[in-house]
Parts: sequence; C-alpha cells; structure tokens
Amino acid sequence: MTTGFVDPAHELAAFLRTRRERLDPRDVGLPVRRQARRTPGLRREEVAELAGISIDYLVRLEQARPLRPSADVVEALARALRLAPDERTYLYDLTRQRPRTTAKPSTTVAPPLARLVTDLSPLPAMVLNHRYDILAWNPEMARLLIDFDTLPPHQRNSMWLCLVHPETREYYVDRERVVREGIAYLRAAWAAHPKDPVLNELISQCITHNEQFARLWARRDVKINGRGHKVLRHPDAGEIAVHFEVLMPLQDPDQRLMICRAADDDSQAAMDRLRTR
Repeated sequence: MTTGFVDPAHELAAFLRTRRERLDPRDVGLPVRRQARRTPGLRREEVAELAGISIDYLVRLEQARPLRPSADVVEALARALRLAPDERTYLYDLTRQRPRTTAKPSTTVAPPLARLVTDLSPLPAMVLNHRYDILAWNPEMARLLIDFDTLPPHQRNSMWLCLVHPETREYYVDRERVVREGIAYLRAAWAAHPKDPVLNELISQCITHNEQFARLWARRDVKINGRGHKVLRHPDAGEIAVHFEVLMPLQDPDQRLMICRAADDDSQAAMDRLRTR
C-alpha cells in the first residue's frame, strides 16, 4: 500500500463538506425553511454568501479541484463554517497558508529534554513526536503503562499500543474517547506534515486493519488536547485516574512532553505502590 493515502485537495473538499453539513441554519442566523432540506446542514450557496466568495469557487473546492485559496478566503471560510480553533488551524494547514518549517521532524530527544524527563520523577513523564512515537520516558511512566524497553522501536507508538498491543489495547476505561481524541490529534499532525511517509504509513495501516480507527478517522474531527483526564486499568494496581499535561519544547516544536499526576488519593496510593515495587 502506498503511503500517500489521501491528497490534501481531496481532504480539503471532504472537510469543507462535513463542516458545512453539520451546521444548522439557525447556527448562522438563517431562517429555517418550511420545506425539508434534501441534505443536512447548509447549502453551498449559503456558505458562499456567508464567506463572501462565489458559489462556483466553493463548488470547485468541494470537488477537490487543484486550487490554493488565499489566506483571506481561508479565514472567511473558517468564520462562515464556525470552525473551532483546532479546526481552523487544520484548514490553514490543508490549504498551505500557515507558515511551516522546512526542517525534518526530529525523531530523537535532545539530551537536556531527556534529562528533564528523568528529573520529573516521581511524576510519570515521556516525550512523543508528532506521530505519537514515544522517544523518551522515565521509570514511573514505564510502570504506569508498559515497559517500553521490551518493545522494538517501531512499536513504541502510543496510537499503535492503544489499538493493537494485547496488553494495552484494553487499558483505558473510556477507550472510545481516548482513541477518538488521539485520532483527532493525529489528523492535525498529518495536515502539518502531509509528506511524512512514516506518518502516512501509520495512518494507512490503521485505516486498513482497525475498524474503530477507520470509523473515527472518517469523522474528520480535529482537536489538540493540551491537558486532560484518563482512567487506566492497571493489571497490578487496579484503576488509576490521572490528569495529564502536554507541553511543547520551543526548540523542538514537533515534540510533546507529557506529564501525569494522580487525580485522587486512591490513584496516588496506587502509583506509590507501583513506584516502590
């Protein structure tokens, strides 16, 4: 299977259609027609009018014609479609209107950042890149999730572990939400790195071999979670609820430092037991 599983023009067309179809006329101040609409959401002419562009131009965008909308048009479409901040960024990435670096994404951790991960003990911490590859971790994170040293490097990927690995695929109590949010982030990462062959291959393989991933990927949700809450079913310590915070190093903007802490006293006691095993 080729790694270029989707063309940005076709993704832009599908994204515009799905965001147009999810809007109710009342969301944008339009009157509700008595006659039932044949399709959900707004009509193309309504979005074109709201964005101040021609209906013909919007049709060609939704037909995946090889166009490159200006930054003004992109902003007008984002406003007309009532896009959330992460969706707006995704639209700018798809249309190549957001400034981007030409440097190749790093797949290793700088020594100072690796030392910081160690120094954050006893808080579980790890560094991931834009593909969800796990690049560095401290012992507390390995005890909380899985001993990453036992995995071959190509399996040290948070999405792969959640979807496929027999020990971790049922690790999360609210697995559907965790996978959905992970895919929404991965879609944003793909828009920022559409020519990354490793990322394209990861997404392609997940679509082909995992029904849940394929179903959620088709929703085209886009969201980047900088903090959140997860509940884990740890095989030794039972349920552990954690809050996580994700920080972006200025020197390596394609990497993410994730730090976890217990969400309650029982979870802290479980994490203490894991640390002293």
